[in-house]
Amino acid sequence: MIAVELRLLLRRRRVWLCWALLCALPALIAVLLASTGIAPAPGQGGAFLSAVVSNGQLFPAAALAIVLPVFLPITVAVVAGDSVAGEATTGTLRYLLVRPVGRLRLLVAKFVAIAAYVLLAVALVTVTAYAVGVAAFGFGPDAEAGGSGAVTSLSGTVLSPAQLVERTALTVAYLALCMLVLGAVGLFLSTLTDSPLAAALGVLAVVVTSAALLPLEAADAIERYLPTTHWLAWVDLYRDPILWTAVREGVGVQVAWIVLAFGAAWANFATKDVTS
Repeated sequence: MIAVELRLLLRRRRVWLCWALLCALPALIAVLLASTGIAPAPGQGGAFLSAVVSNGQLFPAAALAIVLPVFLPITVAVVAGDSVAGEATTGTLRYLLVRPVGRLRLLVAKFVAIAAYVLLAVALVTVTAYAVGVAAFGFGPDAEAGGSGAVTSLSGTVLSPAQLVERTALTVAYLALCMLVLGAVGLFLSTLTDSPLAAALGVLAVVVTSAALLPLEAADAIERYLPTTHWLAWVDLYRDPILWTAVREGVGVQVAWIVLAFGAAWANFATKDVTS
């Protein structure tokens, strides 16, 4: 069942279109920066964007910061919202469940497919951004005592290329986990409606609501539990040494959201009448 869902995922044109659009936006920004030589001042624009002109190896981090607030959540919402609701709309869901396929098994397969989409989306943006960044801006000057290709961390110390790859891999995993929360919420909402669009809009409503509550002092009591609160904790992975406190808390909050959302999806889907 999982293999079937993964094959279906890779055959859908909209999935490839989402991946292409996610990779195209950072590439466009890299071309504009390289052709004009005008970079945002330090502290302005997205994270790391002011530093990529002098070192293209940092562009993957900048690219992830570019797609994280809006574009990545939208594509995850579209794919997750279609997971069950799309099957219900086309009428294939009832035929799947008439056959000896357990509902939990089907839901797990859908969730794994969403997780695969999320991980590939973040990884493709990272790989594409690295290739484009190095081609446009090069590897940067040798840092003092750092050797060829070394970069300066946010703490001011030098990171070797191997350390930079390690930090970037951790960032990919962390952001994939954050986006998987939206995937789990989308899966839940997809079991509540037969409209993929309604489910996708519901996911985006969760994101917008969470982001709107963050600046409010009245929401301080629940701020740490909001799904978007810890999205930027990945920046601490580029410090030396890594500041793990915010990252660990973020992982705990994201995992809790995933468990709750998937549990709600299972509780609703287990008793939902889809065969009549």
